[in-house]
Amino acid sequence: MSKPLRWALPQAPPGLSAPGPGACASAGLGVDELRDAQFIEQADSRQPRCHFNGQRRRSGPLEELRAAQFFHQRSRACPGSGRGANSPRGARGSAPARRLAEDRRLETDIVRDKDASMSTDLPLAKISSAESLLVAAGRDRRPGAPLNQPPVPASNFILGTERAYSRDDGTPTWEALEEIVGLLEGGHTVAFSSGMAGAAAVFDQLRVGAQVVIPDDCYQGVVGLAERGNQKGFWSLRRLAVDDTDGWVRACADADLIWLESPSNPLLTVADVRTICSAARKPSALLAVDNTFATSLNQQPLELGADISFQSATKFIGGHSDLLAGVVTVRRDDLRAALRRSRELNGATPGALESYLAVRGARTMALRLERAQANAMILAERLHAHPRVAVVRYPGLRSHPTHSIAREQLKGFGTIISFDVRGEARAADEVCSRVRLIHHATSLGAVESTMERRAGIPGQEHLPPSLLRLSVGIENVEELWADLAAALRDE
Repeated sequence: MSKPLRWALPQAPPGLSAPGPGACASAGLGVDELRDAQFIEQADSRQPRCHFNGQRRRSGPLEELRAAQFFHQRSRACPGSGRGANSPRGARGSAPARRLAEDRRLETDIVRDKDASMSTDLPLAKISSAESLLVAAGRDRRPGAPLNQPPVPASNFILGTERAYSRDDGTPTWEALEEIVGLLEGGHTVAFSSGMAGAAAVFDQLRVGAQVVIPDDCYQGVVGLAERGNQKGFWSLRRLAVDDTDGWVRACADADLIWLESPSNPLLTVADVRTICSAARKPSALLAVDNTFATSLNQQPLELGADISFQSATKFIGGHSDLLAGVVTVRRDDLRAALRRSRELNGATPGALESYLAVRGARTMALRLERAQANAMILAERLHAHPRVAVVRYPGLRSHPTHSIAREQLKGFGTIISFDVRGEARAADEVCSRVRLIHHATSLGAVESTMERRAGIPGQEHLPPSLLRLSVGIENVEELWADLAAALRDE
């Protein structure tokens, strides 16, 4: 049986005494106000635990400053605390004065410690489901704060805390996104202006002359980044088949960066991430997993042993084709600091609106993914039986070459299907031109279904010329199938 929770007043900072219950009551503070200002603790009076690793929450200068602000503001409202002799007994002043005082308190409090969680008074560690974390995390729960974290279009801040300049220190909007993803992945997240900006920050950690290994089937942006560094002599580059587990294990012994993508884009091959992560590697080596196709809901790379979990937040996190953003999640504090430094020096900071939209999109990611995955499974089975389709690649199909690994490693098979139309490139292009509900567009992971011929993109020449990548959305599955069937009709 879980221990009951109790509310406890925060400790007064040195030099200040906490107002007693009677003083607070005379100041007009209600029970709800007190609760919102208090920390949740276990009944055994142990200090509250942080979200990621169970360590005790530290008390630093900023925490003492916030506690001082709390007691100072509350004591000002208590009789005998230094207020003017003409102040009404037991009152907190006129309504306009109260609003002004509250506004000033919020203005002071909004600039928080840049490393502090937005929700330190909410026991998020007690929430076991990803669905609830997506909704609960990334919110400021102090009285008077907006329920949803608004976009903060600020480049600089009033000095006096650790937050001075947004490029260096972040904004509350970025931190809301970082908290949500970090809690889902079980680590510390750094947000970037795009997925490629996040990938570049990972490659930025390499020394000159490093050895890099990437998959043969991989997002073309990462391929371009890796090949350019190789051409300029920054590092040497090797490419391995996604399902060549033995080859990846051997490569781990010498590589400085092992970059996995699972499921891969667009052939949807699932790597044996757990086995590869368990292979011996150099102490300085980094193993990164592009988790974009799987998402944090279907795969946990850090739990599987990876050093880095990377996602393009443009895709499933945002979910509405209206932003560019990237997120990189790690557990090592030094690596998080290095990624933040790369973001700062390269100017790869996420925009205020983009961060806000990513947070808003994340709230419904579980629902969107559940619906789109169900649609994808139905469409994959029907495409597999269609006479005009030569090959269907979807990890949920028994015919998929890495289906057994997908069943063991993934919680869901995703929303992406790739299939080859019988005929050559022209036949596939005709299918794209005929769809009406499905959009002939690039990208993926959004509420709407999109489809494109990937071999027509530079850097994707290894793909079959008639391969179509279909990102399944949340539309009615029967209407999606009717659209596909009509487009595949041999005329």
